[in-house]
Amino acid sequence: MTILQGSAAVAGDPTAAGRRPWRIGTRGSLLARTQAGDVRDALIATGQPAELVIVETPGDLSGDPVEEIGVGVFTSALRSELAAANIDIAVHSYKDLPTAPDDRFALAAVPPRQDPRDALVARDGLVLGELPPGAVVGTSAPRRIAQVRALGLGLEIRPLRGNLDTRLRQVAEGKLDAVVVARAGLARIGRLDAVTEALEPVQILPAPAQGALAVECRADDTDLIELLAVLDDPATRTAVVAERALLAELEAGCTAPVGAIAELVESLDDDGRIVEELSLRGCAAAVDGSDVIRASTVGAPAEAAELGRALARELLELGAHELLAAESGIAEPDLARAGNSTTPVGTSTATAGTSPATDFTEPSPMENNR
Repeated sequence: MTILQGSAAVAGDPTAAGRRPWRIGTRGSLLARTQAGDVRDALIATGQPAELVIVETPGDLSGDPVEEIGVGVFTSALRSELAAANIDIAVHSYKDLPTAPDDRFALAAVPPRQDPRDALVARDGLVLGELPPGAVVGTSAPRRIAQVRALGLGLEIRPLRGNLDTRLRQVAEGKLDAVVVARAGLARIGRLDAVTEALEPVQILPAPAQGALAVECRADDTDLIELLAVLDDPATRTAVVAERALLAELEAGCTAPVGAIAELVESLDDDGRIVEELSLRGCAAAVDGSDVIRASTVGAPAEAAELGRALARELLELGAHELLAAESGIAEPDLARAGNSTTPVGTSTATAGTSPATDFTEPSPMENNR
């Protein structure tokens, strides 16, 4: 581990005098350090000294695709250091966390989310629909591969690993025509200038929890849990709870070809009053692009987790279990359990087929947030 010195607290801050800095564990990449640095700076702003501790993870040491290395490859080392009390806080990209809970840790804060959409970075300023057939697009995420192929544009998909700078350089040097990456990562490292198109969910649904951070500490550290609560954004947490519940109910990991996005939206009740609802859309896809199954639902924000589970059950009934079992190598879920829901949670619509452009045609508020 490496401690980044000189980052403990604002010089001359009398409120920090004599306090031990909270140790915030992070991976060593620019993006990870930037994300953790935002948490550090927020703590310092409250008068609490903090410093970053760089933790090397197996994912940083391997060039193999994430789905081959294993789920949790970027989070397990951080969690090990947290459990051993070598760090006090771990900052993760939320989408990298395994869906199974770990009682050793508390999810103390989910800070405000960055735009969760995927982004295209292409040569000559091209958007996705302008890439010619045969153009080479870099990405290793099965979810992105499946949905790009399903668009039927005749693009060649090439595996791609490495940090964001490495990926962008592949396009700049002409080795690839384009790459598909998370817009949130580019925003955090100040590289939105490279984006040639933000891909709307009507084209490609993002990964569950994409753009969100997870701030963990030990479950028995009640004082720290209380302190970190100030960083929590309830709207982001609600949306991510729904998306992750869908992923968990599908019994799929973070590398599965599953997309989801939840948003708080305003609606009118039967009496004409404005009420807040949670809109959730999800999909499961075949990596070869031959089939994409989608469904959507709307329900009460307080029922976010059940909303996600209910939509997952709907996807399973439409055949998602077959796609995920075939493409991701997961065991088929218990359909007798997953397919039966006696309590309606929200109003949903569902479709199955190969033409993503015909689904979710109503734009969401996030799609207009350019």
